[in-house]
Amino acid sequence: MTGSNGQNYFTGRSDAFATGTSTNPNNARLDLEGIRVAADGKSVYISDEYGPYIYRFDRATGERTGVITLPEKFAATTPAATEAAEIAANTSGRVTNKGMEGLAITPDGKTLVGVMQSPLAQDGGTAASTVRIVTIDLATGKVTHEYAYQLDNIGTAAKPKYGTISEIVAINDHEFIIDERDGKGLGDDSKAVQKKLYTINLSGAQDVSNDTGATALAGKAVTKTLFVDLVALLKANGYTDRTIPAKIEGLAFGPDVWVDGVLQHSLIVVNDNDFLDTVDVNGTPTANPSQFFVLGITGDVLANYQAQQIPEPATLALAALGLTGFMLRRRK
Repeated sequence: MTGSNGQNYFTGRSDAFATGTSTNPNNARLDLEGIRVAADGKSVYISDEYGPYIYRFDRATGERTGVITLPEKFAATTPAATEAAEIAANTSGRVTNKGMEGLAITPDGKTLVGVMQSPLAQDGGTAASTVRIVTIDLATGKVTHEYAYQLDNIGTAAKPKYGTISEIVAINDHEFIIDERDGKGLGDDSKAVQKKLYTINLSGAQDVSNDTGATALAGKAVTKTLFVDLVALLKANGYTDRTIPAKIEGLAFGPDVWVDGVLQHSLIVVNDNDFLDTVDVNGTPTANPSQFFVLGITGDVLANYQAQQIPEPATLALAALGLTGFMLRRRK
């Protein structure tokens, strides 16, 4: 897309930034991550980690119809064309390539909930443990709250190492599932260690809008509960440490389905293969497709689940997608 000023928009080029902070509305960079359908079914909201921004697009025309800009604390003050230069030039704001990653919309369509991939620079950056979650009132386009989410230490006590957040999806208006992962597995020629889905409850959580720094945020982090260990689940279904996709990045609830006489909610989990059809696994070229996994979840596991109501019929059956399915049931 070319604007009237000759600038090429929505190209994904890292050098397509305007002067000022990374949230300058004239920026042409685009790195889309999360997508959610508006309650009216006519628009979609998409998170962009370059800003970070949240964009609204018209589903019929593809036209960008709105921009939600996060508070100044989330912006990199000095954009640069390369990752190394941009990281070196900034002591606050989102870390390069680790901006607004996950995006959820509450079932009533009134609130967006976004989560950063890694901590802000002033909160310790990728060496720190706690990321920010923001809630946005769609009626006003304003951020209403910020919450803290603490990542697992997947290193050691002496040498901590933290994964990242890739996605968030709404169970209802206050409970959410978060995708926390490492970057190991198929696509990285390494062994997958951590791909976990956690549930959180923002009802009664402490607001951290006025807090800065790793220690302050960690002390107010929301409580999280393990929902699914995807590494364990996939290994139990024939995958190995090296064939589990490295980048498990997408979550979405699909339609309820009947399986063996049991009605289940379907949670679709998808990876990002970085457009690499083939990758090495121990020196052997190996297929690296985009993969969809469907988790069947019985009602007792997600007792408070509320489906988003979008005014259009479901037109695509799960079977037509060639999905791999697993069932989650609470043990008696």
